[in-house]
Order: sequence, then C-alpha cells, then structure tokens
Amino acid sequence: MQQQTETLKEQLEKQEKLASLGMLSAGIAHEIQNPLNFVINFSKMSDKLLNDLIEILKDNMDKLSDYNREEVEDIIANLQENMAKITEHGDRAISIIQGILLISRGKDNVFIPTDIRKIVKEFVWLSYHAMRAKDKGFNVSIHEQYQDGMPLVEVIPQDLSRAVLNLMNNACYTVWKKAQTAGDGYKPQISVSVGFDGSLVKITFADNGEGMNDEVKQRLFENFFTTKPIGQGTGLGMSITRDIIENKHGGKLTFDSTEGEGTTFILTIPVKR
Repeated sequence: MQQQTETLKEQLEKQEKLASLGMLSAGIAHEIQNPLNFVINFSKMSDKLLNDLIEILKDNMDKLSDYNREEVEDIIANLQENMAKITEHGDRAISIIQGILLISRGKDNVFIPTDIRKIVKEFVWLSYHAMRAKDKGFNVSIHEQYQDGMPLVEVIPQDLSRAVLNLMNNACYTVWKKAQTAGDGYKPQISVSVGFDGSLVKITFADNGEGMNDEVKQRLFENFFTTKPIGQGTGLGMSITRDIIENKHGGKLTFDSTEGEGTTFILTIPVKR
C-alpha cells in the first residue's frame, strides 16, 4: 500500500510539472508568434515590391548589357525563391505555434467544426521533432495518407490533438527502442492515415516497432501502467486517449499488435454527434 501511494504521488507530481510546462510553452509560443507575424507580413510586402521592380526592369532590360541582364535575372530568381521559402516556413511555424496554443488554451469540452487532417498532420510532426530534440540520432520514415474532400467534423480540438500526440509519441518511442538492438537492417517506419466513409472518420497509426506481449495488451489502458523507464512515461497516456475518443467523442479506439513486429491503432469518430 505504501509503495502504491508513493507511486501515485510521483505520478501526480509529474502531472503538475507537465501542467506548468504547458503554461510556459503557451507563453513562449505567444511571444514568438508576434515577431513571427512581422517576419511573414514584411516578407509578403517585400515580395510585392520585388514584383513591382520586375515590371519596371522589363521595360529597361534592353538598356543593359547581356552580362548585366543575366546577372539581374539570376538575382531576381534567387530573391523570388528566397521570399517563397520565408513565407512557406513562416506559415509552417505559425501553424505549429497555433497547435501548441490550441492544447494549452483550448476550452474544455467545446466542440468545434475541425479539419481533422490538419490536426493529425501537425501533431504527427510535432511528436517527431520532439523525439529528434531528445535524440539527434533518431530517425523514422513517416508515411502519410490523407483523404481528399473530407468534411469538417465537430470535435474538441485540444483533446483530439492530445490523443494524436499520445499515439504518435508511443509509435516514435517503440521504433526508437527497437532500433537500439535490431541492428542496421532495421528501418523504423510509421504509417499515418486519415479517411472518411460517410459516417465515420478513421485515423490509423501503424508502426513496425517492438509490438506488445499479452500482459501489455491486457493492461494497456490501466491508469499508471507503463512499459517505459521511470521518468519517461506517466502511465496515463493510453487511458486518457481512450477516454477522449470513446467517452468524449462517442468513437472507438482499437488496436492490433504482434510482439516483435509492430502495432496498429485505429481511432474512429462519428461525423455527427
């Protein structure tokens, strides 16, 4: 009993630290978003000015020597490419920040029409880069498939984001752990797909990691059960994920796993509540 109490205390302390980290992350994300907006806006303004300059130069190119004309054309092409990259990666950074803020500041139990594909994609890559931040040598092939023409679905965005993050974190961890002992012939892979069949949205995560034995399968959704070392897992992720999908969204969370070969999780969410 004493050991269970101490374990529970440790888990609650970890949750408190995570809550504080979430608040700190939200503050950092908010502070970064403001200067980043200036970068994006000024890059778009500069792109417009560059186009104006190109129009002026078109009428005066015949006044330049062949060498200078080629130089000007090369410089313009490089500037256009650079501006496009600034805008593309700036928009990407804004999207990531908005995802962080969504988890940190989203209103509890408020259903919002949402592009589920966008949530899945953003948090799949957030998880991957978080794993890379912890281990620079980590790498995995991520195969994505997102069905076109899907409708917006009423979900609790910050909760669904948390579920996606939990599943992707687990997938990254299991392929990383297998890679430690599997040898050079092992190629870590994670497949992610989002589809729609008219009444249900189906989200699938499949990895070729360690898989689960029978005991882990039976205890997977128990609170505080984890196969990760102390300090790397709270044992709450899967129970929280199932609660989000099944109790809050009226969906279903199922899995299939073969020890030594990998695991597949399938989330289904009804389009209409």
